[in-house]
Amino acid sequence: MDLLILVLSSIIFLFFLINHGINLHRKRKMPPGPTGLPVIGNLLDLGPKPHESLTKLSKKHGPLMTIRLGSITSVVASTPDAAREILQRNDEACSGRIVPDAVTALDNHDAAVLWIPTNDEWRTIRKAINTCLTHHHKLDSLCKLRENVVHGMLEFLRECMRKHEPVDIGKLAFAVALNQMSNTCLSQNVTSYESDDIGGFKTAVKTLMEVDGKFNIADIFPVLKPLDPQNIRRQAKAAYDWFDKVTEGFISERLKHRESKLPRFGDMLDSLLDYSLDNEADFSLVHIKTLLVDLFLAGTETSSNTTEWAMTELLLNPDMFSKVREEVSAIVGEDGKIQEAKILDLPYLNAVIKETMRLHLSVPLLVPHKTETEVKLGDYVVPKNTQILVNAWAMARDPSYWEDPVMFKPERFLGNEIDYKGQHFEFIPFGSGRRMCPGIPLAHRVVSLMVASFVYHFEWKLPHAREDMDMNDIFGLTLLRATPLVATPLPVA
Repeated sequence: MDLLILVLSSIIFLFFLINHGINLHRKRKMPPGPTGLPVIGNLLDLGPKPHESLTKLSKKHGPLMTIRLGSITSVVASTPDAAREILQRNDEACSGRIVPDAVTALDNHDAAVLWIPTNDEWRTIRKAINTCLTHHHKLDSLCKLRENVVHGMLEFLRECMRKHEPVDIGKLAFAVALNQMSNTCLSQNVTSYESDDIGGFKTAVKTLMEVDGKFNIADIFPVLKPLDPQNIRRQAKAAYDWFDKVTEGFISERLKHRESKLPRFGDMLDSLLDYSLDNEADFSLVHIKTLLVDLFLAGTETSSNTTEWAMTELLLNPDMFSKVREEVSAIVGEDGKIQEAKILDLPYLNAVIKETMRLHLSVPLLVPHKTETEVKLGDYVVPKNTQILVNAWAMARDPSYWEDPVMFKPERFLGNEIDYKGQHFEFIPFGSGRRMCPGIPLAHRVVSLMVASFVYHFEWKLPHAREDMDMNDIFGLTLLRATPLVATPLPVA
């Protein structure tokens, strides 16, 4: 009976909230948008692929439109000009975050760079990331660790080749990306390329990517958060607590190692601990622990997705596959090894990766922003605390900017300056402005090295004809292939 009273009270409260929102929308000059249903708003308009549905709706309602998802009013940007208005011209005013309920299961989510406001604490963490991880000198100094991970992957693939065993390329790329991240941060592997999951890292990351990507009714009806009706926060908490315990163990072990005056590892964790000593009041061990969790989550799934999609397109286009191999062959040393530093400036390989990120965006809807103040976007006035969705998928396929936008054509990136660093708004896979993903330099290296290695060292046999390849995707926290890419490695003729 108490639960029934709570639910009825919540529904009544929601009606008042929605009426208030409608009145606010009428008073202010908000962007136009589709008419929604009572209580649920435009939820039924989204369907299983919101990035595609929102693109279609924008054709009718405009590049900036207002939608209502339950009790949450959102403004959606669907063109490069609309994105520039938000992420460049009004970057500071639109730099807030609405924290998903699942993320609150992380004890120290208020110390996570992805979710905290862009204040002094946020700037300190961003500086730590740049100094200890993404600066090119730091990346160069740790490249051997990442190359060793790939060498281990190649040994695994050679064994599969000897046994004529097919390989799930996406699953393998995920394990490689996870070990490249763990070696960069901790100088050690945390998972295997076999089915066994060393230490549970793969399981924990996959669990969090899955639950964080689920539709959560508690996010669109915040009054339901105490109930956690889909058990999402409880599932997330179990995985976050595991991560918290493991990362705390890594930090504690490293501190004991340093106290014993043993040789330094020189990895990211050493650098973060040094940075913490120099900025003790602003950057604590809690920040380090939370940052490690963020890096494992953000730096694995997206890189492995991009690698899997790149290999899908290359296996469908043998001429492109051959061009990548020819280009990589020119920089391989006498020992037959691919060096990370030498592949970063290969124009055709870079074009393939850019085109993969354009056509198969890992994150089609950028992590939602929130207005920190009332802000004027073009001809419209958007109230404080309004959610902002940027549909990067729509921009990457906008025929006004891209010729044959649904075709995979790496050549479109040759001979021009279009890049993914947030200045070309028709192509912002990592976002733009102050909230842009800070891990671009590392992601570029991880994906480039994996794709180059897959292509140079092996031929690949698909289990079916090329024309039977399933190219459908599934929307979640990232845009996954609906059918895993499976192929058998063969020796190069």
